Amino acid sequence: MRSVVLTGYGGYNKLQVQKYAKPKPMNGQVVVRVHACGLNFADIAQRLGQYPSPRKPPFIPGLECAGTVEELGEGVTELEVGSRVTCLTSDSAWSEYACLPAESCYVIPESMSFEEAAALPITYLTAYFMLFHCCNLGARKSVLIHMAAGGVGVAATQLCKTVEGVTTFGTASASKHETILENGITHAIDYRTMDYAQAVKKVCPEGIDIVLDPLGGADTKKGYNLLKSLGIIVCFGYANSVSESKSVLNAAKNWFQGATFNPLQLIKDNKTVCGFYLKEVIIQQPEVVKEGMNHLFQLYNEGKIKPQIDHVFALEEVGKAMQRMHERKNVGKIILSPMKEPEPEPEPTPPPEPAVTKEEETKTEENELDEKTDGEKEEPKADDEKKEDATA
Repeated sequence: MRSVVLTGYGGYNKLQVQKYAKPKPMNGQVVVRVHACGLNFADIAQRLGQYPSPRKPPFIPGLECAGTVEELGEGVTELEVGSRVTCLTSDSAWSEYACLPAESCYVIPESMSFEEAAALPITYLTAYFMLFHCCNLGARKSVLIHMAAGGVGVAATQLCKTVEGVTTFGTASASKHETILENGITHAIDYRTMDYAQAVKKVCPEGIDIVLDPLGGADTKKGYNLLKSLGIIVCFGYANSVSESKSVLNAAKNWFQGATFNPLQLIKDNKTVCGFYLKEVIIQQPEVVKEGMNHLFQLYNEGKIKPQIDHVFALEEVGKAMQRMHERKNVGKIILSPMKEPEPEPEPTPPPEPAVTKEEETKTEENELDEKTDGEKEEPKADDEKKEDATA
């Protein structure tokens, strides 16, 4: 089977497609024929060695996938061969086949595509738990969603729409505003050209109820200061610190710019600072995760949420896929597909013809004229012709 392998921490070239033997399920496990895999920002951090408690390479990355159950291990009763499932795992999803615990696989609705199923678990569960478990989102609340065009941003926006009268602020580059507004964002903010805090304050001078913070660093302080009394900020990422270059200065800068909170200050401000890490919820409270997945499937069947797919790449194109996400060019979820052939590389464009100067053009015309004149000169006569002329 073909699998993406992280051969070491570093650049995109550290991800290689290699061949492995197809796995056999042990007790309580299933083998899934993978049709689609999700790409998450955590995968970028993992490649760079910037993920919490990183696993030592080489290994097969990937936190989620979707496909059909092909083989059952002993003791598996809730699934059957042919079941269409989406799966959560700590790694090994980016492969043609994945061997996983049966309890980490969830049967998907018949109308859901494998691409949608692979796009759902990480981003929608993250948004779901933050909004409804951490923040207890209620009617007529206000929410700031950073990176509103990304996977979690799209999911959070759609989930906010399921609650009456929620006002959402979404940050994204201007080229993505039309898309995030169509997805349900109330106020789109171009973070590249304006201060998002000032933009929020123009609409809500008193502050807002909820900030979802995937950025870290100075933006965490900024988000905290945007909260009104009884507001909540949920920290769930550190995108500001993830860099292709292992810059000690960059890491130190973000560390010192990061927020620290005095409990007495929190009491005085009537504000809550919360953290969220889905992996620990999956490990410690699998039954809560199952409830969350079932609720998300229900919302999907009701047409209230729908994963937005940005682009589908072949396994061999994983470097391009990661680069697209890291440069924040995606709108929605990026998918890897073992079923897809890589697109052919475009043929190199031939270099343009060098421009001809006026001087060179004049010389060319003169040369052509000389050649024409030479061609009109009388050819020399042969010796026999000369003799005939002499005797005439």
